[in-house]
Amino acid sequence: MKKWRTTISKWFDRLDEQWRDLPVKRQHHYTLLLFAGYAALSLIVIAKVCYDVGESDGKLTIEHIENPLIKQKKSSASPQDSITTILKRKMYER
Repeated sequence: MKKWRTTISKWFDRLDEQWRDLPVKRQHHYTLLLFAGYAALSLIVIAKVCYDVGESDGKLTIEHIENPLIKQKKSSASPQDSITTILKRKMYER
């Protein structure tokens, strides 16, 4: 765990050195690109939320939760060679 921490720390130190070695104009350019991407993504998410809210009919339907096990249709054919059936028969034999 400590080895991972030192490896990650060294990696971040190298990235920081590379960032500081870049000219200020290039740093400014990268920062603007990052901000533009973040702003575009934010606008897309806000537009999607507004669209979804506008499309909804505003009614909330409340329904009972149904047990999925009850919905399953039980097989009409009984298992002929089920191990549990065989064990139950042996257990209740006299």
